[in-house]
Amino acid sequence: MIKLKRAYEPYETTDGYRMLVDRLWPRGVSKEDAKIDEWVKDIARSTELRKWYSHEVPKWPVFQQLYTEELQKNEGTTLRAIKEKQAKETVTFVYAAKDEAHTHALVLKDFIRSMKK
Repeated sequence: MIKLKRAYEPYETTDGYRMLVDRLWPRGVSKEDAKIDEWVKDIARSTELRKWYSHEVPKWPVFQQLYTEELQKNEGTTLRAIKEKQAKETVTFVYAAKDEAHTHALVLKDFIRSMKK
């Protein structure tokens, strides 16, 4: 199972294995408070895509497509390892974005669910 959680929300034991899925560390969050098990920068959206999107909701459909294309190009060991891990235990994708309905973490979650084993 994959859960999503903002980096600014408190840690809970039900989070399971916590993965920071942003390329940048969340502002104002200490490493101790974040309780991150793994920081997977290599599967975060590219800097160029992040800057282009800039959390502008009208761009969301195009952003989803472009980020999915980035993930397809990088579909390697990290993504397969996450797919295997989430089949055995809860994995929580931790991200910093304020807009919980339009975050790259949603796209990443859907992409991993759609991957073949």
